[in-house]
Amino acid sequence: MTYPRSFSHIGISVTDLDQAVEFYTKTLGWYVIMPPTEIKSDDSAIGVMCDDVFGEGWERFRIAHLATGDRVGVELFEFKNAEKPADNFEYWKTGVFHFCVQDPDVEGLAKKIVANGGKQRMPVREYYPGEKPYRMVYCEDPFGNIIEIYSHSYELTYSAGAYQSDSD
Repeated sequence: MTYPRSFSHIGISVTDLDQAVEFYTKTLGWYVIMPPTEIKSDDSAIGVMCDDVFGEGWERFRIAHLATGDRVGVELFEFKNAEKPADNFEYWKTGVFHFCVQDPDVEGLAKKIVANGGKQRMPVREYYPGEKPYRMVYCEDPFGNIIEIYSHSYELTYSAGAYQSDSD
């Protein structure tokens, strides 16, 4: 039988690990589980595991582990020769192109992202104008990773959920 699995963590690549830790702790309130640490290609258990994942030649990287308010882990990676593309928003390509956080103050969090070196990609929009108070916006962290902000939970946004009219 298949059952819904819990989300454990996400890995995010950045060009400056220390700046990323500061951004995510100050901006989103995530907390550090493991501070920035260097991992090297060697015969240690983690070195061998990374050879399996990245293949030969990765040499070294830095990593920090954070956690969200709902206990989802966030691995921040700074790889040797990390590059920030001019436009990281290639939504048409296979892979994760954004992650989403929830905050009832969508506008305030978007402003905080911008104030801490990120970018707001669009105006705040309503999902159901005049019907339900659900709002969203796409932003970026300082490294070009896309952050979406929802005012309400994923379940409420996409289900009948709350704020139904009496005629429904």
